[in-house]
Amino acid sequence: MFQLYTYENKQGEVLDPRFYERLDWNGSKQTLDLQDGSIYILNVTYNDTGTYVCTFERTLMYSNYEFQINTTKLIHLNVVPKLTRSMASILSEVMMYVSIIGLQFWLVVEMIYCYRKISVAGEEALRESE
Repeated sequence: MFQLYTYENKQGEVLDPRFYERLDWNGSKQTLDLQDGSIYILNVTYNDTGTYVCTFERTLMYSNYEFQINTTKLIHLNVVPKLTRSMASILSEVMMYVSIIGLQFWLVVEMIYCYRKISVAGEEALRESE
C-alpha cells in the first residue's frame, strides 16, 4: 500500500508520482479545523481503477483535554468509458420542455378567461348601481 496524498497544516502534498498534478484538495480550506477531507482525482485513466484507503486523523482540542479521532474508509474506484446520452434521456428532456410550454399556454388561457369573467361581473355591478 502506497500513500498518495497528505494534508496537514493547510498544506497538501502529493506523495505518489503517478498522481503529480492530478490530485486536488477539495476539503476544508483555510482552516486547521478540518470538517471535509475530500480530494479530486483529475484526468482519470483506466490505470486508476482499484481500491484506495483513506485514513483521516484528527485531534479535537478542548480546554482540558484532547480527543484523537482516526477513521479509515475503503474507496473502490472503477473507471468506465465516458457515457453518451441515451435516447431516453434526450426524449425526456424534450418532453419536459413541451410540458413547460403547454402549461404556460394553459396558464395564459386561464388568465384571459378569469379576466373576462371579472370584467363581465364588473359591468353587471355597474349596471345594477345605476
